[in-house]
Amino acid sequence: MIQFRRRQRIFILSLLSLTVFAPLLLFSDRLKLIAFNGRNELADDLSSITYRTDTLKLNSIEKEDARELEEPKQVVYKENDFVPRISYSSKQSNDSEESGIVGYRSKFLMRNVPGFNDDKKENQQIHQKGSSSISEEKKKFDETVSQYQRMNTQSQRTKYENIWRNEEPDRKASQHRPTLHPQSHKASNERVMEIKDQIIRAKAYLLFAPPSSTSRLVKELKLRIKEMEQIIGEANKDSDLPRSALQKMKHMDGTLSKADHAYPHCHLMASKLRALNYNAEEQVRTQLAQVSFLVHLAARTTTKGLHCLAMRLTSEYYALRPEERKFPNENKINDPELYHYALFSDNVLACAVVVNSTVSTAKEPEKLVFHLVTNSLNFPAISMWFLLNPPGKATLQIQNMDNFKWMSKYGGFKRQNFSDPRYSSELNYLRFYLPDIFPALDKIILLDHDVVVQQDLSSLWNANMKEKVNGAVGTCKEGDTSFYRINTLINFSDPFIAERFDDNACTWAFGMNVFDLQQWRRLDLTAVYHKYLEMGSKRPLWNAGSLPIGWLTFYNKTMVLERRWHVLGLGYNSGIDRNEIERAAVIHYDGIRKPWLDIAMGRYKGYWTKFINYDRSLLQQCNLHE
Repeated sequence: MIQFRRRQRIFILSLLSLTVFAPLLLFSDRLKLIAFNGRNELADDLSSITYRTDTLKLNSIEKEDARELEEPKQVVYKENDFVPRISYSSKQSNDSEESGIVGYRSKFLMRNVPGFNDDKKENQQIHQKGSSSISEEKKKFDETVSQYQRMNTQSQRTKYENIWRNEEPDRKASQHRPTLHPQSHKASNERVMEIKDQIIRAKAYLLFAPPSSTSRLVKELKLRIKEMEQIIGEANKDSDLPRSALQKMKHMDGTLSKADHAYPHCHLMASKLRALNYNAEEQVRTQLAQVSFLVHLAARTTTKGLHCLAMRLTSEYYALRPEERKFPNENKINDPELYHYALFSDNVLACAVVVNSTVSTAKEPEKLVFHLVTNSLNFPAISMWFLLNPPGKATLQIQNMDNFKWMSKYGGFKRQNFSDPRYSSELNYLRFYLPDIFPALDKIILLDHDVVVQQDLSSLWNANMKEKVNGAVGTCKEGDTSFYRINTLINFSDPFIAERFDDNACTWAFGMNVFDLQQWRRLDLTAVYHKYLEMGSKRPLWNAGSLPIGWLTFYNKTMVLERRWHVLGLGYNSGIDRNEIERAAVIHYDGIRKPWLDIAMGRYKGYWTKFINYDRSLLQQCNLHE
């Protein structure tokens, strides 16, 4: 019995030994086989396993359903819009980085190479079968992508490696500097534009995914977008970027490459981008239309402060006795030896600025005579303002246009048929009746109520008019702010206009004009004006406003003044050189953004407001301030 148990134990121990040493022997045989065949096979197996794992992850992302966008009703972009606009510098020319900036949408579409290759093979097979179902757009798109791939495959693959390698010496030599420095002045914002491009592409990829998606790629895209937005901040050039910008750009590029594989269908992406762009353009057009309407509404409407000021001045004017409403120096009104200025306006503050600026810059203010013409509604307010604020040594006359008795010989004032009060106002067309308004004067300077006088204008009175009637600054130089061609506002398709006028004739501006009233009367230009006015009421000869009919009336009768006398555009152009403004004798706020409105351009408003004392009680009571 004891001997049987002993044999049983020996048998069990033998089995245990076999289970321990048998795997070792088998594994040693496998190691010998590997050693004999080399180690590359094992490395290849591991790499293949890794590749298969990544493929499964991408496939899981690709199968997610994306919310479709509404397709546009019309094609916003043509095929030519997808031509890539990119230029790379060659290594043979010893340039260390790319010198071109990639267009946002074109670069975004062209990098989807995997999908493109599949589509291209499919299109070739269909073409060989003789099928005619391939659209012209798909052919041109494929040709464009193929051209881009041939030109930039190598550059795209080595892009960030080249940048990183070229920046390495500079970074080691200047580790104490916190920012990256541009390599050239011409491309100083290249990386900034590239980062913005990456952000736009990443956001576009997010739109292809479902809104509630929590996939790994979506999370990674959101993280990269947040990182890049923090890096770029308010940077406008490469030198403003931190040192980590290049590394973050490489990470973002890797994420975008994953997205390229996840969404490989170029045509679907192009269609969605067209839909996105179409919707964005519709929103922009709607916003611009609303802005334009509100701006024009503000330009046509009298502000609450100006209305309050006019009402208060009117009430004070009618509280005066008749003898208190008269202005001094009435004997100078028709003196031909003095400097006479005409101004037609219904705006109290505008009249105040024109008078104050002219008087303050005049060398002999006692020789100035201002002739203000307004309507019956604003006559009391403007009169009361200058009774409270007299123009120093200058002489002032204020007339009510409703009291002009000579208008009856023209059959009354003929109103223009325009809805905009800037064009239909009778005050705007009184300039064509200057000889009748001032029958005792031989010469006069007409100033618009939206100008500021910055220099003495007395030298204009001695200028040789060369038998011309009108002296004005020309606007016929192409490239100037106020450049106009005469055919832009006058209809040269009409035979009457085409036969009598040259479409290359130099144009000029209203705002600061010197008129020889004697020559005007000799040529009877007011009758010429009425002739064109009558013809224009029957057929379209010019656009709205008094400027085009002025070009016709004073055609070949205008002497062009130097540009320094009159600078235009302060009511619509924000890019006028400040030095040019300060050198000008008269600056003109032509346009809809007048300096007394809230929509005025802030950079120009100071030239106007400095001639008004806003500390006066009336202005403060009406909440008028700079």
